[in-house]
Amino acid sequence: MSILVQKFGGTSLSTPQARELVIKHIKRELSTGYQIVVVVSAMGRKGEPYATDTLLDWASQNGDALPARERDLLLCCGEIISAATLCSLLEREGVRSTVLTGAQAGFVTDDHYGNARIKDVCPERVITELETHQVVIVTGFQGQSESGDFTTLGRGGSDTSATALGAALRAEMVDIYTDVNGILTADPRIVEDARPLPIVSYAEICNMAQYGAKVIHPRAVEIAMQAQIPVRVRSTFSEDEGTLVTQPEGFKDVQQGILDRYVTGIAYVSNVTQITVDCEGEGHNLQLQVFKSMAENSISVDFINVTPSGAVYTVFDFDSDRAVTVLRDLGLSPRALSGCAKVSVIGGGINGVPGIMAKIVESLSEQNIQILQSADSNTTIWVLVKKEDMVQALRALHTKFELHR
Repeated sequence: MSILVQKFGGTSLSTPQARELVIKHIKRELSTGYQIVVVVSAMGRKGEPYATDTLLDWASQNGDALPARERDLLLCCGEIISAATLCSLLEREGVRSTVLTGAQAGFVTDDHYGNARIKDVCPERVITELETHQVVIVTGFQGQSESGDFTTLGRGGSDTSATALGAALRAEMVDIYTDVNGILTADPRIVEDARPLPIVSYAEICNMAQYGAKVIHPRAVEIAMQAQIPVRVRSTFSEDEGTLVTQPEGFKDVQQGILDRYVTGIAYVSNVTQITVDCEGEGHNLQLQVFKSMAENSISVDFINVTPSGAVYTVFDFDSDRAVTVLRDLGLSPRALSGCAKVSVIGGGINGVPGIMAKIVESLSEQNIQILQSADSNTTIWVLVKKEDMVQALRALHTKFELHR
């Protein structure tokens, strides 16, 4: 029998009504003959009793001195509560179920508490339990270090758990259930005519996730891409198929002229600061000083342009004052422009196609939006704009590339 991995996020498990829909999705797939492995997140969002952020708040309100190892031990409780709750509901419905922690399911990680990396997944216990149970429920977001300690995988960790387990089990598909019906061409809160995408490539969704779209974590997509396992992003609150994430070769089964599109979607990251450092003398020494100092002070840099005349890059607004101070301590004279936004035009058809950048410039120029910086890759073109221009830029680009059609 084929294995299907289903992952349900916090909003999918936060209310009795939502949990009943989860049961419905599981029973539907069981009826088609799949063996089901369910990966769960902690229930709800911040403020709700068992959410991860609520547990973090609890720790901060009670001494605020919990070491990283013990904090991970606390955080693992949220997923365990979700898994046990779901098991009870399935058993009530006559569906034979069992629960495994991340460690019991075979997740071996490093000991970087709070953001552990998966070193291996040994799913023998999961396979054994599938022989006697219809559903195996696995706690997402967590694993076990080689020394035997609980670890957590960081933000988006349950998505990563699901695709990693799917890869280890050679599952036919991984379904990521969330509170939105698949992946859209843009953020619908900003672009009203954003539309659902029936299919996207791994590379496209990786870039969309990395540059603003919050539907699935890029680490999870990278694992699925390496293992060549299709992923569907679906809504718990709908029966729709959602968005299929696969190799471009898989597009042949989907019509609507998808192969002819150049741009798939528009994403954004706001609240960034552009830092410019001019070169005096030997440029490579300055460049080394700049980026080495950022690394030594754990300041994440992005959108990097390096030329003989200097370096331009971005940091998050919350790091900008510290970044400027570090550079001034080196005797440099940085210029900082805060309150910027990085807008990304993403599409597997961009590479080698003339005129894409011209359309971007034309679209923004028509709206009198200044481009502060730009860069590109095989599947993405980025432009930096002022934050107050971001919404207008997203809408203009969405219209220019006819993503509403």
